[in-house]
Amino acid sequence: MSFENLFDYSAAQFEVVLSVFSLTAAVFAACLVYSLATAKSIAPRYRLTSYLTGVVMVSAFLELGLLALQWSGAFSWDGTAYVLGDSLFSNGFRYMNWSIDVPVLLTQLLIVGGITGTLFFRRWAAFVVAGLAMIWTGYVGQFDEVEGGAQFWIWGAISTVFYLWLLFVAYQTIRDAKASASPGVARMFSATWYLFLVTWSIYPLAYLMPQIWDDANGVVARNLIYSFADIGSKAVYGVLLAAIAQKLSAEQGYQEAIESSSWVETPAASDR
Repeated sequence: MSFENLFDYSAAQFEVVLSVFSLTAAVFAACLVYSLATAKSIAPRYRLTSYLTGVVMVSAFLELGLLALQWSGAFSWDGTAYVLGDSLFSNGFRYMNWSIDVPVLLTQLLIVGGITGTLFFRRWAAFVVAGLAMIWTGYVGQFDEVEGGAQFWIWGAISTVFYLWLLFVAYQTIRDAKASASPGVARMFSATWYLFLVTWSIYPLAYLMPQIWDDANGVVARNLIYSFADIGSKAVYGVLLAAIAQKLSAEQGYQEAIESSSWVETPAASDR
């Protein structure tokens, strides 16, 4: 049974969790529109990253919608608090969604990073294996999150090993992309690395929350962490990769990218 089912919730606690689900879903919907609207300003060799962002946004939007429905259906107001009813809330939807999104997000990095040929397929395979193993071993561990027994800690540790492998491959990819990039694009890849490092590294904090903060406020904190990590690692990441792809396209002479970014250059030109 998920940690969330152990407690009663005040009106404020219940509404905060439901609201953060709604906010996150709205961000994903907005990012979907943005990624599709700006895709034509990116050169064909990089454009797939925008469409893949769209795939991630649709998947994540549906997941958040299901979580919101589950949360609303699992608890009912008894006059003093929201209490568990006949159905249970489950975080399993998150793990299934991550199983789709993580390989796609990492594929985007390879595309925008300009990784091609056999190196692309080697790193893509490493990303998929490490990413799915990280997710699925964490999923096994979370079944013991209420008791906090050996299963929770052992599978959580195994998941962390796969995460470190994934992090290393991501670092290699960004390092290689920066090596051949202009200074401006290299800075944007550095920002991508720090965003990746921060947002992906706070997921374990949410995983550990049942052992850190064992009450209703811990449930609220966990869902805030999960949701804001999702926003950063999916929506903000997708927008940043699109910006890199557009800048690369402009540098390589793609006219639509030049025209789309010309408003940024105008103030600098007028200063001269």
